[in-house]
Amino acid sequence: MTVVSPELLRRFDVPGPRYTSYPTADRFVEAFRDRDYVLALTQRRLCGATALPLSIYVHIPFCESLCYYCACNKIITKHHERAELYLDYLGKEIDLHVAQLGAGQQVSQLHLGGGTPTFLSDEGLRRLMVMLQRNFALAAGGEYSIEVDPRTVDAGRLALLAELGFNRLSFGVQDFDPKVQKAVHRIQPAEQVFALVETARTLGFESVNVDLIYGLPRQTPESFDQTLALVEQLRPDRIALYAYAHLPDRFKPQRRIHAEELPGAEAKLSMLSRSLEALMAAGYVYVGMDHFALPTDALAVAKRQGRLHRNFQGYSTQPDCDLIGLGVSGIGRIGATYSQNAKTLEEYYDFLDRGRLPVVRGLALSRDDLVRRAVIMALMCQGELLFEPIEQAWLIDFRQYFAQELEQLEGLAAHGLVALGSEGIRVTSMGWFFVRGIAMVFDRYLQADRNRARFSRII
Repeated sequence: MTVVSPELLRRFDVPGPRYTSYPTADRFVEAFRDRDYVLALTQRRLCGATALPLSIYVHIPFCESLCYYCACNKIITKHHERAELYLDYLGKEIDLHVAQLGAGQQVSQLHLGGGTPTFLSDEGLRRLMVMLQRNFALAAGGEYSIEVDPRTVDAGRLALLAELGFNRLSFGVQDFDPKVQKAVHRIQPAEQVFALVETARTLGFESVNVDLIYGLPRQTPESFDQTLALVEQLRPDRIALYAYAHLPDRFKPQRRIHAEELPGAEAKLSMLSRSLEALMAAGYVYVGMDHFALPTDALAVAKRQGRLHRNFQGYSTQPDCDLIGLGVSGIGRIGATYSQNAKTLEEYYDFLDRGRLPVVRGLALSRDDLVRRAVIMALMCQGELLFEPIEQAWLIDFRQYFAQELEQLEGLAAHGLVALGSEGIRVTSMGWFFVRGIAMVFDRYLQADRNRARFSRII
């Protein structure tokens, strides 16, 4: 495997976005409100058959216990009746979308995230899926996934998820080391996860994903090797390997983590490098940045065929989609707009009580935003950018339009992170460690605003 020198680490391990969108969500403005979102929905309806495929994300914010590393929008409670009221309001939000788009819009991708979606009772999960299936047409062969906290499910609940139409599961593991689990307040024995994954395979789920996090308190490269060895035995179809972002000023739960117990930057880089080596030696395809997949998994196939995409849930096999974000803090993309719902239950409920979609901020993308989004997503997904397709699609001279950016890339090329040619840009094997940093070169907002402290570090 490529060895990244300490000098490169010091130079390029800087804060930066993950680019699940461009422009990034921190650029959303409160001037974009529900009326702007309604206009975007109207424009989609008028497009008719030429509209982009549709994806739905549903945010379930509730969790029974607090994980100290978590940066998600969540509500810690053991009162499960709160979820019943929440489902009432999700129904209202769905009705408002149907009023704008019409019933029966075909959906090819559905994802339930959180929080903990499996906080919902069996009856709650049934009720949610009935609401969605009554108002949207879930396409045959679509991707229907749900995030699962292993502590909240058993074999019976997994059978229910299969019955409801979910075909992909994502288990939150993070680390198998009991010392690390104790430090982040998330105890879940490896035996429990192994049993659930075996059950999921028996039930016929098409893909099982496991989430891991490196950089957590009390982790060392050696201890994380042990977690990786267990994951190799578990052999999930996909693995998401995330770097922990310690931002206690932004995320209050992280203040319970002792900073002196966090591994340093070079230890984190060692974990990443060793993870790459171990997982690829075990037969996984390095899809990009934080995703691995077995060669037969749809994600790896999309990577080989150049069909990989990136959205608010990370890498995806689905083509460029419009996205409806349902629930508190849900983020959507319709046409050339992004939108985000209210972040508190009180405000979310208040909007819906007044018969209004709960959008409180968003962004209408400019032509320059769209050009740069195409460039950044090509680098993040394919690791290669050809000038000619961008020039033809957007009627620009790439070298002239991005003259300043190409000059900056020469410095990255000198360090072996990118290869610059007459026809395009290619991310090298070394450059994949820093692909977020390469994409940052084309981020007009970030280049104009050097205050990057709000982002996690790219390694």
